[in-house]
Amino acid sequence: MAIDDQTRTELEAAVFRRLVQHLRERTDVQNIDLMNLAGFCRNCLSNWLKDAADAKGVALSKDQSREAVYGMPYEIWKEKHQAAASPQALEAMKKTHPGH
Repeated sequence: MAIDDQTRTELEAAVFRRLVQHLRERTDVQNIDLMNLAGFCRNCLSNWLKDAADAKGVALSKDQSREAVYGMPYEIWKEKHQAAASPQALEAMKKTHPGH
């Protein structure tokens, strides 16, 4: 499929927005579970957004990038939706993502 760069960028942006919206709606899915299953989580997405902003010289703080992904300040999201990680999830995280 041949598409021009502008269209590809618009499609990729639409996919990103849809993924972020999906993750905002699925507050039952914990970040540690995402990391263990997919190798990335909401924090990764917010870090990648900040990295992209930095590369373009756009001022975006870590807190702002997290709010863009979570839809609210990160601390509020954690209070409302983050459950304690199970021992099994923590052990899996140590094995699959040491140092995280």
